[in-house]
Amino acid sequence: MWWKNAVIYQIYPRSFKDSNGDGIGDINGIISKLDYLNDGTEKSLGIDVVWISPMYTSPMKDFGYDVSDYYSIDPIFGTMDDFDRLITEAHKRDMFVIMDFIPNHTSDQHSWFKQSRSSRDNPKRDWYIWRNPKSHGGPPNNWIGVFGGSAWTYDKKTNQYYLHSFLPEQPDLNWRNQEVVEEMHTVMRFWLDRGVDGFRVDALYHLFKDNTFYNEPQNPIYAKEDNSYNALLHIYTQGQPELISAIADFCSVLSKYGDRFMIGEMYIGLNELIKFHKVCPYSFHVPSNFNLIVKKSDWSVRSIRKFIDNYDTSLRGDRWPNYVLANHDRPRTVTRIGKAQARVATLLLLTLRGMPFIYYGEELGMENTHIPEGKICDPCGRQDPLKGRDPERTPMQWDKQTYAGFSTHDPWLPVNHNFDTYNVESELQDPQSMLNLYRRLIRYRKQSPVLLKGKYESLDVKSRHVFAYIREHKDQKILVVLNFSSKEHKVKLNREADSARVILNTHMDKDKDIKIQLGSLVLRPNEGYVLEIEREKN
Repeated sequence: MWWKNAVIYQIYPRSFKDSNGDGIGDINGIISKLDYLNDGTEKSLGIDVVWISPMYTSPMKDFGYDVSDYYSIDPIFGTMDDFDRLITEAHKRDMFVIMDFIPNHTSDQHSWFKQSRSSRDNPKRDWYIWRNPKSHGGPPNNWIGVFGGSAWTYDKKTNQYYLHSFLPEQPDLNWRNQEVVEEMHTVMRFWLDRGVDGFRVDALYHLFKDNTFYNEPQNPIYAKEDNSYNALLHIYTQGQPELISAIADFCSVLSKYGDRFMIGEMYIGLNELIKFHKVCPYSFHVPSNFNLIVKKSDWSVRSIRKFIDNYDTSLRGDRWPNYVLANHDRPRTVTRIGKAQARVATLLLLTLRGMPFIYYGEELGMENTHIPEGKICDPCGRQDPLKGRDPERTPMQWDKQTYAGFSTHDPWLPVNHNFDTYNVESELQDPQSMLNLYRRLIRYRKQSPVLLKGKYESLDVKSRHVFAYIREHKDQKILVVLNFSSKEHKVKLNREADSARVILNTHMDKDKDIKIQLGSLVLRPNEGYVLEIEREKN
């Protein structure tokens, strides 16, 4: 399984690289930067898999997550020939490509939905979820959309409501209709036949809705300042029992194409996470683990260690964890926990057992960008600027030139003001930059059997601010020690070795191979180490 030891890099195509000067990133822009990701030498980042957010034809109400044609590329990104060339060029560099697959909903401009809403007796009426108004009028129940407001929109022509888990322009498909199921499997085969290596499945946890259409209960711990979507407990609109067999069917499609891979978007806790890890007998599917995307107040050794210990223990054997620090829907790591702790988080991400996911620009230490009111594009942000996702989607910062080398034209979103410091060109020249920390860690990881195959075991230390764990494989043992605080801490291990050899530290100011006495290891503020243990005491 090629994906098991892979480092996966998410590209948001609108924001990665513009090749034609229209201010929007595109396929040819991605191709032009493939060598940055992996050119086969130590100069590149060392990425194994590129995950590309959606590029299907779309009205762009939700920037590609509202698909109007699953079988074509939107012209703003390029052509199908460009896409085919992207696959070929990535494969030439020994990189795999997975693309976003959006089975829960389409655009309201999709021909399927246009037919569905044309009349109650149209053959595609049941491809979507339609319900009568309540007897006194109004939506069929109290279900709400992820982006706010009712999850139902009234259609005057047919006097019924249709369901949308997200925007009204994103009607939900009816996965209880076998024709829908077969069509979406056909979509998968279409792209697999073109050479994609797998899929990231959007909104997978939303795929089925309970067919009783009962009201969802109020969330007893909901706070008014929280996202309004959390006002209800979504027991009828997420994680329905039928989802298990639907995922197994996806895996069955993949199995006909050899060694392919799928990761499903699910914002779920540990118990559900473990359950969905075990759905497919082929090990073709893993659910996304977003449990490290936490606020600064939750970035603590106690909570992070507890989750990782339980997650790793539950997946011993042939199942494989995955870890995500940031994505296109959540604030960037630097913004959430600060620049210093972002380096500690990077060390954690790239030394744990499992697949690390890197969101574009995280390797530079990019942070959320302030978006002026007149520049807001995200529909969430238009409703509430404090909850918009534009700030984490701004253009990749390539160099100090105008628009950070992303484009020759004013970009679709503003470039962060710090681009003249935090950019690829500048950071490559700085031995202690975040980019070089990523490069060195990824390079070491790829060459280290203990990080690729070794077991994980956390260690007890006499500090609630220090997280330490062992990675062990055969006769090699790596110790990772992370200071989660802004104060100096002396580490006392219950199981101590005499000394260890420095592989690297987050400050990147310790010579490689220098020896450290573990009995007197002092961690500076926000410092982490990767150490190779040389000899344990008897």
